Amino acid sequence: MRVNKEKISSASKALKVGDVLTITLERRILVLKVLELGTRRGPYEEARKLYEDMSPPPPPKKDSPPPPPGQREAGSGRPTKRDRRKIDAFRLDD
Repeated sequence: MRVNKEKISSASKALKVGDVLTITLERRILVLKVLELGTRRGPYEEARKLYEDMSPPPPPKKDSPPPPPGQREAGSGRPTKRDRRKIDAFRLDD
């Protein structure tokens, strides 16, 4: 995490109005500008008014949807029981 382009090492960094936070997540970078300081820990809708999101837009998604989880293309992955029997029969013929 960075505050005004400076890397911070402690979680207790004091912020002020106008500070820019740069947060690196797994697949995304967030850039947030502090507009106001909150007086209490409140709901998301209230907290969202305290900062401005200046993050770059996410990259466009590909046109083709990914395959559903748990399904593979035919012939890829581990052999089936039938495939193993064919392999064993082929090896025994030698």
